[in-house]
Amino acid sequence: MALDIRMFPCLGDNYGFLVRDAATGAVATIDTPDADRILAELEATGWGRLDLILNTHWHADHAGGNAAVQAATNCEIVGPEEVRKIAPLDRVVAGGETVMLGETALEVTATPGHTLGHVVYRSAADGEAFVGDTLFALGCGRLFEGTADQMFASLGALAAWSDDTRIWCAHEYTASNARFALSLDDRPEMKAHAEAIFAARARGQATVPTVLGVEKRFNPFLTAGDAAEFARRRAAKDGFSG
Repeated sequence: MALDIRMFPCLGDNYGFLVRDAATGAVATIDTPDADRILAELEATGWGRLDLILNTHWHADHAGGNAAVQAATNCEIVGPEEVRKIAPLDRVVAGGETVMLGETALEVTATPGHTLGHVVYRSAADGEAFVGDTLFALGCGRLFEGTADQMFASLGALAAWSDDTRIWCAHEYTASNARFALSLDDRPEMKAHAEAIFAARARGQATVPTVLGVEKRFNPFLTAGDAAEFARRRAAKDGFSG
């Protein structure tokens, strides 16, 4: 099994992802933050086709380019039902289902919290996961629709994956997340991890993808312990100005 992944910045702080099944050449875009940028990157890859849009949730910076990308490529749009609030959708998926990209099986996991219908896609065979706005490097999504209990359970589902799973987050939020993490955690290894992040960002380097095992050590929302502590930390992060 092999996936080729091309990540590129979009909008202010989003990342776009083009994913190719090496065995068949089938290609997907994870969400559609910027249709023009996605189509330009697709052309630059030379991959020659786009088969699927895989939406994680309905927000405009994730599904707003669906119509334009589909019009240009005739691809199929797959995602949770909530995407229909703002964009076209051909196939509805929910947790427990599998989407095939060529020969690559992408498992769908329901992760309510950021939105009620949020889903993520993972190739267990390749150890690659596309998590939208559920999990970030040293952070997690804001609770726009769901509850703290829902998000805590969603993060727990992701934390059960193999520690070497690469986590492709949809935004570059890591430096601000690191500052919040440092306000809770004064371990020397946390400080070293944060300093490495600050240095990478100062060089203009991306901090995505991250690795699940690293997040389980340092992400304050994965180390919260229980839903009540998670809720306290999520509320503190919302008001954090450091």
